[in-house]
Amino acid sequence: MSASRRGADWLVQDTSPADVFTPERLSEEHRLIAKTAAEFVTNEVAPALAELEKKNWTVARHLVARAGELGLIGVDVPEDVGGIGLDKAAAVIVGEAVGEAASFATTFGAQTGLAIIPILCFGTPAQQQQYLPRIVSGELIGAYCLSESGSGSDALAAHAKAVKQADGSWLLNGEKMWITNGGFADIFIVFAKVDGEHFSAFVVERGFPGVANGKEEHKMGLHGSSTTPVVLQDAKVPADNLLGEIGKGHKIAFNVLNYGRFKLAAMCTGGARGTIGEATQYALGRRQFGQPIATFGAIRHKLAEMSIRLYAVESMLFRTTGLIDQMIAAKPSEAPGGAQEGRVVAAALEEFALEASVLKVASSEMVDFVVDENVQIHGGNGFVADYPAERRYRDARVNRIFEGTNEINRLLIPGILIKRGTKGGLPLIAAAKAVRDELMTVAPPDVAGTGVLEAETRVAAALRKTVLVAVGLAMETWGESLQQEQEALMSLSDLMIEAFSAESATLRAAHLVASSSPAATLHVDAATVICHDAGLRAEAIARTLLGSMLTGDAQRTSLAGLRRVLKVPPSNTVAARRRIADAITAKRGYPFSQ
Repeated sequence: MSASRRGADWLVQDTSPADVFTPERLSEEHRLIAKTAAEFVTNEVAPALAELEKKNWTVARHLVARAGELGLIGVDVPEDVGGIGLDKAAAVIVGEAVGEAASFATTFGAQTGLAIIPILCFGTPAQQQQYLPRIVSGELIGAYCLSESGSGSDALAAHAKAVKQADGSWLLNGEKMWITNGGFADIFIVFAKVDGEHFSAFVVERGFPGVANGKEEHKMGLHGSSTTPVVLQDAKVPADNLLGEIGKGHKIAFNVLNYGRFKLAAMCTGGARGTIGEATQYALGRRQFGQPIATFGAIRHKLAEMSIRLYAVESMLFRTTGLIDQMIAAKPSEAPGGAQEGRVVAAALEEFALEASVLKVASSEMVDFVVDENVQIHGGNGFVADYPAERRYRDARVNRIFEGTNEINRLLIPGILIKRGTKGGLPLIAAAKAVRDELMTVAPPDVAGTGVLEAETRVAAALRKTVLVAVGLAMETWGESLQQEQEALMSLSDLMIEAFSAESATLRAAHLVASSSPAATLHVDAATVICHDAGLRAEAIARTLLGSMLTGDAQRTSLAGLRRVLKVPPSNTVAARRRIADAITAKRGYPFSQ
């Protein structure tokens, strides 16, 4: 793969299939880790789900400790602070495996991301040595305390307060809400405002005076994970437990959220893969009108669409994983180890914040679709607790709220892009102008080829151009007030998600075609459907967006330009879905698994 690239530059630069990381390019070591994680979930977590749903946190602690023994918690944590020191790809495949058990995945995610990343990326060497080895081993359970009842999405509006004492220690007061692992965590990453003004972070131990948790929340789903308030009443925290710098807590919070969004996508893809397997098995066994319902076209369409949507998100996830790992590997480390590597990881997570938000939105909405269709395939059985389809449906819903709501993330995506384009070195404005100029020239004859993935490659490129035109027009129309035009920002985000999805799927399939993989034909089918449908959705989004910005001749000219750039050739997506459905029933599950 080529030298590391910057966040969002896929929008303004062409990408070669050889430069994109995909699930098919995982190493043998990665596959062994995936096998270990899958066996752990199947043999130890799944049998314990009933006890977890009874709030048996002794079992939860035992499972976290077992994950630590197997090396699953610290798979991407530096060795000098107790981890194995592998790449983010290893962490993603572990997250996918654990995602099959949503309640435990929530517990595990808080441990591996929300507790480890703040200390790894922003802690002092002493803090890292004090806490990380014991978190990685599962001896200590961690939790992350950011949200409050009045500051969910607006996290910086927190009211929790920290006051420095004469002896250098801190007194913390406040109540944090919806804290995963709150009922049994040993340490908490707590955000509070020093003197009510400077947003900062602290490592708070349960044993400190004044630290307690409230009652378990009665939740729609995730009954097997602990969610409580955490109450701080004159909680005395040692001076050395300030995490990072006073007033710089936002950098910690936002980078941890970037990682949380990225890892949430892995858990969503893992959960979706298991759900597709479950739906397929049920459809093959359930007989109506004298035959398995898996033979009916309506059911086959559902199974294929579930797999295609997963394929799109999986392609984006592994592409982003490769970009993050490339950036981390490219950074020289003068002093290898936790402190230095943590800073490098933080920089990489910040660089790919846009992609993390794209993944968070796309993955949570994909898994929602998959679990909903699973209930539908199960029919009446999907609506009762006797079948796991009901639990999967409830457990998935919170993913659109976790780690910043999807609405917040949709507002963030274009904001990050525009900031990079105006201040961060991304040639966004020049690229948008080039596309506008191209649309004003006389269109050459359409000489689209008919080679493998040629049409899909053209559609993916056209989607990128559509994003550039739309972003450029939005900046020109609204200027600095664009941040107030939330409907437009949401539409721009949806265009970017469609563009990243279509290109990532096409590049993945193209790599398999180039390597003469026996599976290439099926991947081409998936990319064909993804690009076709993304193009049609993007056209509708763009038309609505242009209609909100322009009138008269300017609107007509822009719509004509849109029709020229975003040409989606007709494709027999019904046949492609049927071939994918055949592969699903033959494999009895998701057909693109390795």
